[in-house]
Amino acid sequence: MALILNIETATTVCSAALSRNGIVISKREENKGFTHSENLTSFIEDLMQEAGLPFSQLDAVAVSSGPGSYTGLRIGISTAKGYCYALDKPLIAVPTLQALASQVHFTGLRCPMLDARRMEVYCALYDENLEVVEPVSAKIIDESSFADVLSRSKISFFGDGAAKCKVLLSKNPNAVFIDGVLSTSESMTKLAEEKFRNEEFENVALFEPFYLKEFVPGIKK
Repeated sequence: MALILNIETATTVCSAALSRNGIVISKREENKGFTHSENLTSFIEDLMQEAGLPFSQLDAVAVSSGPGSYTGLRIGISTAKGYCYALDKPLIAVPTLQALASQVHFTGLRCPMLDARRMEVYCALYDENLEVVEPVSAKIIDESSFADVLSRSKISFFGDGAAKCKVLLSKNPNAVFIDGVLSTSESMTKLAEEKFRNEEFENVALFEPFYLKEFVPGIKK
């Protein structure tokens, strides 16, 4: 039975949760834009105080590993690494899209989508057991996207990138859109617990976010 600190900062949601045996016992969360650098460590301190537990009792730190916001991922993973170094605890990486897909209960395939600007999304396809059917990729969505799979299977689309795809894909009767599904630390807990039991730990020194695409800095306005 592991006590795990879960950190999710891959999107606009800044979220941290404390879980025992995969069950959330305390959570802090805010979705007001990219406030991660201001809120994350204070959220974590609040969690531990609320649970009445010292940091030394943590068994591991789990972090959403991407894809997602470059800055958000860097903040979350550097924070997770800091706690792992200071406490000498293992680091667990939870794929962001898989954690997002774990929130949806749907008879058919699940397609979590994260907004990657314009008509591009980060997405993947999972079956009902969260097994990968189509690996994570960056797709520019048009009316022909997923046409082959939709011709033979229902797909649920959700996440902060799904809304902009709805007009193009919802004409297909096998396309189902589920609103209100966001990336949160709570969705990581069962996956993190499973990885802890299997001792699927990352090298704290070498681990990097899964950016999927190379970072291209924008022009400051």
